[in-house]
Amino acid sequence: MSAPKEQALFVGGAWVAPDAGHYAVVDPATEETVGLAPEASRDQVRAACAAAREAFGPWSRTAPEERCAVLARAADIIRSRLGPCAELAQAETGATTGVARGMQVGVAAARFRRYARVEPAEWAIEPQVNEAGPMGKAVVMGALAVRQPVGVVTCITSYNNPWANPAGKIAPALAMGNTVVVKPAPQDPLSVYRMAEALEAAGVPRGVVNVVSGRSVEVGEAAVDSPDVDMVSFTGSTAVGQRIAEACGRSMKRQLMELGGKGAALVFEDADLGSAVAGIGTTFSFYSGQICTAPTRVLVQRSVHDRLVEQLAAYAGRLRVGDPRETGTVVGPVISAAHRERVESYVELGRKEGATVAAGGERPPLERGFYVAPTLLVDCRPDMRVVREEIFGPVVTVTPFDDEEEGIALADDSDYGLIDYVWSADVARAFRVARRLRAGGVGVNTVGRNMEAPFGGFRRSGVGRDCGSYALHAYSEVQSIVWPG
Repeated sequence: MSAPKEQALFVGGAWVAPDAGHYAVVDPATEETVGLAPEASRDQVRAACAAAREAFGPWSRTAPEERCAVLARAADIIRSRLGPCAELAQAETGATTGVARGMQVGVAAARFRRYARVEPAEWAIEPQVNEAGPMGKAVVMGALAVRQPVGVVTCITSYNNPWANPAGKIAPALAMGNTVVVKPAPQDPLSVYRMAEALEAAGVPRGVVNVVSGRSVEVGEAAVDSPDVDMVSFTGSTAVGQRIAEACGRSMKRQLMELGGKGAALVFEDADLGSAVAGIGTTFSFYSGQICTAPTRVLVQRSVHDRLVEQLAAYAGRLRVGDPRETGTVVGPVISAAHRERVESYVELGRKEGATVAAGGERPPLERGFYVAPTLLVDCRPDMRVVREEIFGPVVTVTPFDDEEEGIALADDSDYGLIDYVWSADVARAFRVARRLRAGGVGVNTVGRNMEAPFGGFRRSGVGRDCGSYALHAYSEVQSIVWPG
């Protein structure tokens, strides 16, 4: 076997050796080394921010059509390299083949393609007639609202999708004329460097895109604290998001925060239980539950509680856990041994709190890899930590409720508010309930997403919205220009 490749940093349009050496990126399915990721120094992070600042003026003045053409070429390049890129994503994250190809690399290419079209950056405002007065003669005032780029954006991305998540930040930021410094998750940064290679090949000017990685906390801190940075876009835990927000507040940096979730899935007695089970069951399989939008907190009307639990337990038991490269595997590993221990500790905590394990609960008997069995915890009370805290693994809790009011109250009894779900055959009730839920998004009889819909959370699930045109808004400032008609 050949020695693992040493990855360089991407700073100011150049591939540079890291000051702090390299560290091993581990395949969570095989525990083998995928490659050696660069550990940037604080000075190198600052250099990346300075390069982005220097590149901002020319890039922001580049015609939107030219910026979009670069994104279009990047989309084509990523699509042409789908096979090797998906293999790397799978090796870094443990994703199944379908997820790596379709939901990771495929979505990334689609996001670059989405923002490779010019959208209006200014809007006429209705003229205002100002009567004569102390400020002067009567006059008709015209006005425009103009979207301007924010400046240099630090993009700190999550480990659960090293393609779609960075693409969802980089593409709209570049489309609006910003420059970026990307700090990928330390567990799987190599894919983000492949994205940088695609952007370089697509003709992105030097300094417009920079990628710096590292396990040290100071790498992220330097990327946030730099005086050259105007905005921070972060996806990750609420705890880290709070620290970033404090740092941003000191210098009034703009923020876009997509943080934790503990999605409530309200299942009413008239629901199609098969549809509900399939939707809730994605927590067990999709990214092995490592996704903030998962319906992990099931609230089911008491009259159908036992039937739903029986069907969910059976569903979990049928899922094949194992090597994500093998055909038929549905549940791959979690990202690391440390995270496996964290998820398992929550399952044990649930037992101690009085929950009953209806499915899973034991480590799968596999020789290698960081696997967690799809686990269903029932007899759960709203005050249990397993019900209230984000586990970020293939673990679902079930709590019964009696009527609509109680169901809504239980759903909203949470520190989070990212995406909730409602299953009911009564569409009027489903939409009535959806409008009352304090969450940034609500799925009605589905866990599917419309990628043009705004995405973000209430409460501790984040600040701001992205996706579709909302991402263009997020990575821009609004400027008003007025003149006498």
